[in-house]
Amino acid sequence: MARSEGPRGDRGFVTAEAAAVLPVLVAFTMALVWVVLAASAQIECVDAARAGARAVARQEPRGAAIAAAREAAPAGARVEIGREGDLVRVTVRARSVGPGPLGVELSAQAVAAAEETVGES
Repeated sequence: MARSEGPRGDRGFVTAEAAAVLPVLVAFTMALVWVVLAASAQIECVDAARAGARAVARQEPRGAAIAAAREAAPAGARVEIGREGDLVRVTVRARSVGPGPLGVELSAQAVAAAEETVGES
């Protein structure tokens, strides 16, 4: 008489499949978290560059403009301010979180017209 395989015949397979899939799920979740953190830091860089460009365009002192940009920037960001004729350019660079090569360099620029030149013909 043949023995029928019932629900008890698959007992070890569920454990083996879970053990194989669980590391993949953990890695995928960590990758998603890293992408969200990097995107958030990029958005902070954009906001910081805009804040710095507005401050420079309003003729605020250079130190105040840098402080405004650093306040909105991610921790450890570098702020560069330049002027090209009637335009001011602020660049914010930061390193995203992540171990080793996963920490990518982020950058954002904002350009604004200096207020003393607006309306002049």
